[in-house]
Amino acid sequence: MSTERVLIGFGIGAVGGLAFGAAAGLSPTFRAFFYPPVQAVARVNVLAWMPLLTLFMGIDEPLKYVVIAWSAAIPVILGTARGIEAVSPAFRELGQALQFDTRDTLRLIVLPGAVPSLFAGLREGLANAWQTLVLAELFASFEGLGYLMTWGRQLFQLDLVIVAMIVVAIAGLAMDLLLRAVERRVQPWKKGTADVH
Repeated sequence: MSTERVLIGFGIGAVGGLAFGAAAGLSPTFRAFFYPPVQAVARVNVLAWMPLLTLFMGIDEPLKYVVIAWSAAIPVILGTARGIEAVSPAFRELGQALQFDTRDTLRLIVLPGAVPSLFAGLREGLANAWQTLVLAELFASFEGLGYLMTWGRQLFQLDLVIVAMIVVAIAGLAMDLLLRAVERRVQPWKKGTADVH
């Protein structure tokens, strides 16, 4: 159940974060109007919003998906926007000299240049998703790893709490390693550079 919550929440947050971050990085107008509120929201931990969200959504599954997606989306938005913004103007000018259309510019210049920052945001978002999952299950759940920790604490079963913590750590590490493997696959030039050094 915990894995399902993380995968759904992180998936929603990652897709939404990538779309919003790309729009903020590519459109100065969009960035000027919509990016500052996101930066302001990023200063407030999503868990601080949980009591208010609970009033409107209850403590069922949608609440958990929303808070996990929210916590995952913020670093993805920031990483994607920063990555696109950091692409060297010289590369963009090169694309213009080669008469790239918008699609080729995005595919051959902007996206490769933004990939490192983009994946850094995804990995941080995944870490946030796992941390938020445990706290959300502690706060409002009757199943899952977070609830298992609470149950173990109430029964004074420290071994149960420790095992749940280990499972969370291993699952989070495994997903992070998977993201790193995907990142290496989409950056074959990075592997080539590492081999040269």
